[in-house]
Amino acid sequence: MKKIGLTLGKYAPLHAGHVHVFETALQEVDELYVLIYQSSITSIPLNIRAQWIRDLFPQIHVIEAWDGPEGYSNDRAFEIEQENYIIQKLNGVKISHFYSSEFYGEHVSTALNAIDRRVDESRLQVPISATMIRANAFQNRKFIPNCVYADLISKVVFVGAMSTGKSTLVEALAKKYATTFAPEYGREYWETHQVDRRIGFEDFNIIADRHIAYEDQVTLDANRYLFVDTNAITTAMFCMDYHGRLPEHLKQLALENAQRYDLFFLCEDDIAYDDTWDRSGPQKRAIFHQQIIADLKQRRIPYIALTGSLEQRIAKVEQVLNQFDKFNNFFGSALKP
Repeated sequence: MKKIGLTLGKYAPLHAGHVHVFETALQEVDELYVLIYQSSITSIPLNIRAQWIRDLFPQIHVIEAWDGPEGYSNDRAFEIEQENYIIQKLNGVKISHFYSSEFYGEHVSTALNAIDRRVDESRLQVPISATMIRANAFQNRKFIPNCVYADLISKVVFVGAMSTGKSTLVEALAKKYATTFAPEYGREYWETHQVDRRIGFEDFNIIADRHIAYEDQVTLDANRYLFVDTNAITTAMFCMDYHGRLPEHLKQLALENAQRYDLFFLCEDDIAYDDTWDRSGPQKRAIFHQQIIADLKQRRIPYIALTGSLEQRIAKVEQVLNQFDKFNNFFGSALKP
């Protein structure tokens, strides 16, 4: 007889304890179903939380419970409501093993006529809870899968023309928030590979790919925020400036790049121009700055402009971050003075 397992939860967020339950069940049953609930305790959307499970365990059948009963209770009326809902969502699938680490394992397994499999109910094997992670994800980083942790980090990108203070700002913010930052890789690559202050057409693909790869790497060590100096959209604009056209790969990366970041800040060109050998002059900066603004508008990317001194810019970023919720619509409050 085929063994079919079920477990359920909010996975807000998914952590090593949940993974332990999944892996235990997969060793014991032929198929595993996971019922994941919509919940008011987290702003992380249900579909994102469900995708974590699908990414980590493609063999699991994930059922999204958008209208399920909220919370847990040993009140019998609530238990009956929960049992009926689970049976309805299973749509005729017969469960032989119900997996949990909670008290409700008894009544749910009884309702399903399934074996009650409690896994690490005392939390001795994996001493973590979603509540602990919601309180401080960075402190509990070792219990969080990489794909989950990356989604918990707010990715903040700074764009602007050359010599508008982006590099100085991201380093200062990373220090202030005790987190990581991603420097502008294009400048490093240009300095190494330029010939007569030019680089080749395909070089811009390399720059964008390596910048993104480094971002992904340092995101996994970030503490709440990752601060990023420029992005693939800016790389595409430099490529257009150099060659008048884009490689198809870079064009696609630029299209996708708008969704990589939670916040866009535009560093205005109101600071003194630093006329180093690798730059093209203040007039070129002014033109490029206007082109960046036009590109942001064309792509329908909301951005927040930063002006003034380094301290004033940091203060503005801090004001926005203090009101920012990664998975909620924030612009209505974040832009108030």
